[in-house]
Amino acid sequence: MIRPLIDAHVHLNTNSIGKMEKALEHGVSFLSINTDIPFFDSIVDQEKVLKELDQKYPGKIRYITSFSADGWGEPGWAEKAIQEIERGLANGAVGVKIWKNIGMDLQDKDGRFIMIDDESLSPIFRYLEDNNILLIGHQGEPKNCWLPLEEMTVDSDRNYFSGHPEYHMYLHPECPSYEAQMEARDRILERYPKLQFVGLHLLSMEWSIDEVAKRLDKYPNLITDLAERICHLQLQAKDRWEDVRDFMIKYQDKIIYGTDVIDDGSFGNDELAQRFEHLWKFHWEFFATDKELEAPEFSGKFKGLNLPEEVLQKVFYSNAAKVYGF
Repeated sequence: MIRPLIDAHVHLNTNSIGKMEKALEHGVSFLSINTDIPFFDSIVDQEKVLKELDQKYPGKIRYITSFSADGWGEPGWAEKAIQEIERGLANGAVGVKIWKNIGMDLQDKDGRFIMIDDESLSPIFRYLEDNNILLIGHQGEPKNCWLPLEEMTVDSDRNYFSGHPEYHMYLHPECPSYEAQMEARDRILERYPKLQFVGLHLLSMEWSIDEVAKRLDKYPNLITDLAERICHLQLQAKDRWEDVRDFMIKYQDKIIYGTDVIDDGSFGNDELAQRFEHLWKFHWEFFATDKELEAPEFSGKFKGLNLPEEVLQKVFYSNAAKVYGF
């Protein structure tokens, strides 16, 4: 592993210190992403935890703020959301997140799903673009979300959606399609070309490096991260090793490393620290070596990408340092 390294997609929602001590041991810093998730604490309370950790471990954490969809449709909702964003930025956030609840959960009184490109969100996007504020987005879900469990390509998706049937779109044909989610996101990128945007989770197009590449080519201010989607790269590397390696090299300036580990108290202190360490080392082996590897998410072997040192430096550190202000 390189030192320093940035794990640029985590959710540090407890003030346990084991993870921080492990990060110090390996020269790792974190980007923690506060999110408007029903089973998370409030955005303000998430922020308080990070402030406590930052006092103990100064300079090791940056964070992203967000805004609540509560009250959508009421007069002044967009202005209230912008005020939430301003509060988070004033307290030290380095950007703003928009989550999949917009597109997959939020509905008007007639049951119409509110997509990311809905006109009601335009004041927020204009505010972010006009003020050069970074937006990071999780739109839609892996394409597996729209398949039955037995047809999903990796066990991590199968396990997540069996545990979160409310987000398993195969069970909800009344909801917008996968294609509709991706098209709405793309329309935002076209509508606001100066918007600095990090499309999380390989743009929710993890199934195809070709589809990700099309967007990275088309939208000059678009960046992506690898959080919780590295197994999909590994799956493609089974049969398209050279293509996956070429993808990482070609887009080395537009890809950021992250694990998406959720620190919500469900792991013990030591168990969480070991989880981080295991992922950092396993992912490093895939990107940095040519070892023959296996992943727990699917059957079969694949070879590490053995990327050049300058690519590893960008993906694991300098891209995140530049984008998120480390």
